[in-house]
Amino acid sequence: MSRIESTTFRDSLSVSFTVGAYGTAFGAAAVANGFSVVQAALLSLLTFSGASQFAVVGVLGAGGSAFSGIVTASLLGVRNGVYGVIMAPRLKVRGFKRVVAAQITIDESTAVALGQESRSESAMRQGFWLTGFGVFFFWNLFTLAGALGAQAMGDIRVWGLDSAVPAAFLGLVWPRLKSNRDKFLAISCVCFALAMTPILPAGLPIIATAFIAIAVGVRA
Repeated sequence: MSRIESTTFRDSLSVSFTVGAYGTAFGAAAVANGFSVVQAALLSLLTFSGASQFAVVGVLGAGGSAFSGIVTASLLGVRNGVYGVIMAPRLKVRGFKRVVAAQITIDESTAVALGQESRSESAMRQGFWLTGFGVFFFWNLFTLAGALGAQAMGDIRVWGLDSAVPAAFLGLVWPRLKSNRDKFLAISCVCFALAMTPILPAGLPIIATAFIAIAVGVRA
């Protein structure tokens, strides 16, 4: 294995395992919010988008409708479509391989791939595939482990695992807030969502904050 390949493999494996291990929190949170082990596992297997999965679990667990859960998850998943636009001309895949690439086009596979691009196109492609498949494997493995572990603990609501959903969102969003304007917008949306929670059905306060972000973006 050449130096470029070994470096790419190291970067991909470190990201894959670290992110995949977080699937434990999702598996536990899913069961805590009323999902079965099979449902939690299938959600990771088929959806494979951490933020969107936590959104579905959080909204439905709070009593929201399936429509609210789907809309919230879809809004969070829009970024994956943007990643696809960025990666398509670099990967140059067709047919079934393109479908597979779409499934593993996530934050991590895109980030590692673009990080390797300065080395070579080959390293970039290796970074994408290794990270994408790596996260997929570990995420699903740890989702199952978290769901089974939560089930073995009985009534896991007493463990406070329902806090995993808002904690997950905070962990996903906060590192991406680079400017003071971004932080002010995020805090404003949080305040608005909290104020609307007693008024609107579960899930709708989060959806409403998306329109605030859009309005600020259009004005900017």
